[in-house]
Amino acid sequence: MFGRNNKLDTAWLSKVRFFEGFTQEQLDEVAELGQRVEAKPGDELTDQGRYGDVCYVVVEGTANVFMRGEYVTSIQAESMIGEMALLEHRPRTATVIAETPMVLVSFGTKEFGRLFDNNPNLKQRVLDLLSARLQENKARD
Repeated sequence: MFGRNNKLDTAWLSKVRFFEGFTQEQLDEVAELGQRVEAKPGDELTDQGRYGDVCYVVVEGTANVFMRGEYVTSIQAESMIGEMALLEHRPRTATVIAETPMVLVSFGTKEFGRLFDNNPNLKQRVLDLLSARLQENKARD
């Protein structure tokens, strides 16, 4: 997953479905700005109500989402975690806890903003995810 200098390897990133269709230049930028993160079962990835400074793309594994302490859903590969708090500069809307061992690509606020602004592919994927999530939340209410 890593190339020289502990950077993400673009060949590996090109196989991550979330980044499918990215050009080599876009993958180079993702590799430059993202970091590979591993989580073990029980690790808290986000905490509802707290402001966040990182978001994740799930590459492998499963996490559970809780709102107000109640289980809401599980998320798996190709999902994003925490992007809403970064985009809207507001507290986390849910707590996300790793259920299985996980591999993720993380982006800090500044890095995510740069990726989001520079990559229409990523922007559309994030907007599609947000739209689907809003529909799910409306259905729950």
